[in-house]
Amino acid sequence: MISRYDKKEISNIWSEENKFKTYLEVELAILKALEGEKVPVGSSDKIREKATINIDRINEIELQTRHDIIAFCSSITENLEPEIGKYFHFGVTSSDIIDSSLTLQIKQSLEQILPAFKALLNSLLLRANEMKETATIGRSHGMYAEPFSFGQKLLGHYAEFCRRYQELEDFYKNDLRVQFSGAVGNYTILEPKLEAIAAKELGVLPEEHSTQVIPRDRIAKLVSIISMTGAAIERISVEIRHLHRSDVGELHEGFAKGQKGSSTMPHKKNPISGENLTGMARMLRSHIGLALDNIVLWHERDISHSSAERMYLPDTFGILFYSLTRLTSTVKNLVFNEDVITNRVFENCTYLSSYYLHHLIETTNFKRDDLYTLVQEASFEASKTQSAEVFHNTLEKLLIEKDSSLTLPMPTKDEIKKIFLKSTNDVFERVLKQYPQGKEL
Repeated sequence: MISRYDKKEISNIWSEENKFKTYLEVELAILKALEGEKVPVGSSDKIREKATINIDRINEIELQTRHDIIAFCSSITENLEPEIGKYFHFGVTSSDIIDSSLTLQIKQSLEQILPAFKALLNSLLLRANEMKETATIGRSHGMYAEPFSFGQKLLGHYAEFCRRYQELEDFYKNDLRVQFSGAVGNYTILEPKLEAIAAKELGVLPEEHSTQVIPRDRIAKLVSIISMTGAAIERISVEIRHLHRSDVGELHEGFAKGQKGSSTMPHKKNPISGENLTGMARMLRSHIGLALDNIVLWHERDISHSSAERMYLPDTFGILFYSLTRLTSTVKNLVFNEDVITNRVFENCTYLSSYYLHHLIETTNFKRDDLYTLVQEASFEASKTQSAEVFHNTLEKLLIEKDSSLTLPMPTKDEIKKIFLKSTNDVFERVLKQYPQGKEL
């Protein structure tokens, strides 16, 4: 991750130092499981007391061995008594250590990301409740459609992020796996019961069927969830950017004291966070192709996945954590221009076309297609002046021409809110019953 977007909470997890620390924890868990079975009791504690991580020494040995796990093991065992050191890395192969260590790094990353994700859910739900009673004009194909609750607009994003949170939490609980099955997964030295003991020591589950690697469909599943989270991030970012536009002006991102929007135009307040997060979301989604390609390994094992994972996985988690924390801040600091939002509803009357269409269907004997044509004609006439009165009078005139003297209602602003926002509370209740995560903070 480049320094501009670096979050130490994640980059520290994917540092060389922490990688080797997880290597050591994995090796010690294996020893612990083997004690009393194949190695002397107390071996793991003795090695823990004397083992030190020396990255320079590891790199020095790797220059000769050209094998990172051998270099790591040699850097540890050269400082141990031979009668103890000989049991280090007993019965396992390099992939057992690398893949299980990778799982621990993923676990540590998710333990940072899940709370950050919940903070976003909380912010979205708070702002959705704040705007629940505010009527906004909904848009279909980018065109004015019908009013609904602005809070319900935000609630839709909350529900989408809740689905991704649930999937990520489920992955954390059920898909973090380690393996200690040895070469080609045949358990020549270790046995599945010892693998299960070591896995429990590390706080995760054993892989039910490993080859010489943990199957990469698990990582692809995780990256798929994260990619879909990226799509959710971009969807709300694009919404913010659209509503932020000068010709819309329904909201704007928070603007700090001393902040500048343009190097030459002092009046500018740009949606920089929404634009930044759009780019971040695209990066997140770009990783899914790598993850899918990495599933297809030769026979029981090859390392074609390794180089890609060393590069893209740290970025995946770093970008996700950065994006979630920045989006949380963006949502918290959004400024809603409520007068602009509500005036746009009441100044654009033609959304009443569907209200009148259904009113006429219920109160006249005309065919639906005929009524649709009448209401459409009145709507097009009224759109020239955005006049509710023109709309109402034109429709009454057209009905008279059809030998109907029906008096049409003219709903007030309060009545319009009741018509179009009457089910808002029901929608909120249903969503929160399904997705209570934002209420838990």
